[in-house]
Amino acid sequence: MPIIVLIVVLAALKYFEVGFVENLSWWWIVGLFGVAFLWFEFFERIFGLDKRKAHEQLSKQRHERVKKAFETKKR
Repeated sequence: MPIIVLIVVLAALKYFEVGFVENLSWWWIVGLFGVAFLWFEFFERIFGLDKRKAHEQLSKQRHERVKKAFETKKR
């Protein structure tokens, strides 16, 4: 996600011609869009990061349900 924020900030700075980005080519920003696309579409799947995040979320929800169930039984 930080790469998306970086791309948006760089694109806004380039559009408004602010600072060092004024002389930067648009191709650098377009290239970063390409890198972000490749990362989220291919590399994240290859490395299993998308499944790991989903598994961690499901595990967290499961632990919360178990904790809530034991708390209600104690009362």
